[in-house]
Amino acid sequence: MKVDVLTCLTAASLVAAVTGGGRGSGRRRHKEVFLGENSKFKFGGRIDYKLKRQDSTKTLLIKTEQLLRIEEHDFALRPGFGGAAIPVGIDVQVESIDSISEVNMDFTMTLYLRHYWKDERLAFPSRNNQSRTFDSRLVKKIWVPDVFFAHSKRSFIHDTTMENIMLRVYPDGNILYSVRVTVTSLCSMDFSSFPLDTQNCSLELESYAYNENDLMLYWKNGNDSLRTDEIVLSQFFIEHFHPSSGLAFYSSTGWYNRLFINFLLRRHIFFFMLQTYFPTMLMVVLSWVSFWIDRRAVPARVSLGITTVLTMSTIITGVSSSMPQVTTLCPNLDLAYFLSNHTRLRIQVSYVKAVDIYLWTSFLFVFLSVIEYAAVNYCTTLEEMRKMRRGKLPSTFNASQAMAFDGCFHDNDMELTSFTRATLGVNSERLSATPPPEPRPPEGTRLRRQRSVRENVDLLVSNSYMIDSYSRLAFPLSYLLFNTIYWSLYS
Repeated sequence: MKVDVLTCLTAASLVAAVTGGGRGSGRRRHKEVFLGENSKFKFGGRIDYKLKRQDSTKTLLIKTEQLLRIEEHDFALRPGFGGAAIPVGIDVQVESIDSISEVNMDFTMTLYLRHYWKDERLAFPSRNNQSRTFDSRLVKKIWVPDVFFAHSKRSFIHDTTMENIMLRVYPDGNILYSVRVTVTSLCSMDFSSFPLDTQNCSLELESYAYNENDLMLYWKNGNDSLRTDEIVLSQFFIEHFHPSSGLAFYSSTGWYNRLFINFLLRRHIFFFMLQTYFPTMLMVVLSWVSFWIDRRAVPARVSLGITTVLTMSTIITGVSSSMPQVTTLCPNLDLAYFLSNHTRLRIQVSYVKAVDIYLWTSFLFVFLSVIEYAAVNYCTTLEEMRKMRRGKLPSTFNASQAMAFDGCFHDNDMELTSFTRATLGVNSERLSATPPPEPRPPEGTRLRRQRSVRENVDLLVSNSYMIDSYSRLAFPLSYLLFNTIYWSLYS
């Protein structure tokens, strides 16, 4: 009886084993069929059996970390910690200069910043000596130089469509780390020669944490380390780019290596020539036209002088309103109570500029042309008053009526026939009573006495037309001399 029971139990266990094995093999066959159908659908009928065994996108980073032995080292420390300073080469390619602000005294530049150094901890074996390139995900797990921009106001790394960061590791441990960054940095500008000025700006690179004992920054290829694309600006010509290097000292941390990207900017002058210099020259030349107008034409000469003076005032006001302005903070000023705290104000540049010198000197020439006619008119009046006192004008002549028209006497407009007959006898008596002139000295004993200042003034007053004659030559020559000195000095 016991034998029959054992025989039944053995047969039942065999049937269960056969049934379970069939179910497990059936599930595996169904999974293979499912994978095969999906592979045929994705790869056009070709079954990729490697895809079944592993997902390469998930294991690639793990293999890279194993290859570079990232977990075996402490990358919070610089390469060669405790030894000599690690050399880090810098290579820059300037993509564009986006803006130059005279108000804020800064510039915005987009550039490719490349770092070169060697970290033997990242060396890996390679049969074909090929490098490996990674993106920003691996950068966060290794040591990279902490280069920053000194005197920068804003900066950011471009992140469209991914962060613009590239890391290339070579089998011997050499590393290339490249980023595309836009930075806004300070540029101290001097407007004393505006608008004939040149501005020298620089972008400064420096390590933030490592001084010269730990990290040595240098230009990798010397002067060839700085390359630029073709850059065109609306306000300036870019004279040239050139790299340089130096040291920066901080009292609490020591000396740091600093690299400079220097570029020289020269302002476009053609716009200011059309808007400022040419109109000013024309106004000065127009003021000289009065020297050729008759000195007795008072309304013509006065109106011309006043018009040129007012026009020059308008030009100076317009230029002053368009001058570069400096932005500053206004913290609780009494005069600016209506402004909120720390409101930004735009203040005009306080010192004298080159354009100010030219405008005010030209304004002085225009003003002197008006003063010149005032002197001519005054001398003419004195001359004709003297003639009246000497008896060359009749006593019944009304001087106020003669000057009412244009402000001076008219010798040719006077009727002097009766006056001539009345004074003819008196003049003949004076001539007869006059003693004969002294005989002239011999030729060898003639002396020439130099006139005194008073005599020269009297001569100029008695011949007021000479003032216009001299002014026609003196004013143009003086203005030409001023322009020669001005443009040779500031150009």
